Amino acid sequence: MAVPQWQGYAMNVLLIGPPGSGKGTQGDRLAERLNVAHIAAGDLLRDEVENGTPLGERVGELMRKGDLVPDAVIISLLMPRVLAAADRNGYLLDGFPRSVEQAVEARKLAEMASAGPDAVIYLDVPREELSRRILARADVEGRSDDNPETVRNRLKVFDEATHPLVEYYRERGLLHVVNADQDEDAVTAEIMSALESVG
Repeated sequence: MAVPQWQGYAMNVLLIGPPGSGKGTQGDRLAERLNVAHIAAGDLLRDEVENGTPLGERVGELMRKGDLVPDAVIISLLMPRVLAAADRNGYLLDGFPRSVEQAVEARKLAEMASAGPDAVIYLDVPREELSRRILARADVEGRSDDNPETVRNRLKVFDEATHPLVEYYRERGLLHVVNADQDEDAVTAEIMSALESVG
């Protein structure tokens, strides 16, 4: 594999995709390979809920239903971590932004600190495979936000609020679409190949 153009430089990557597309798995793998911080929006929110913090109490019911957390809440939780990581080796941010509105607001904050994304990876998976993966994950991990009703709502919310991000980032020349309906190693390799073209 060729030496990526960004090796030795900070790299900021957004990882977006529907629930069940493998963001967590690929996020861990990519963060290690790129030597950047892995910031997972869902994990941070679940930690707040499990720890019973005021924020967790506020967002817990929304998450159980599969609804979006208010923009101001998620931005205030994530952006300090994003800006700090960008100031070090860079970041791999998964699960945020979840809407064009969040992307626009986050972009304002990030660009003021020269911390905007260098690339956006979209993990593309057929709908029926997403449902199968999420429900299988629920059986293994026991996540209360992974049940048939919530899964249907989460995928609906993704279609309405998050999928427009694909075009938003495509228009900005940052988008790389990756086939995530394949072996994990193959997905990782395809992403790394896409990132090699990022100057």
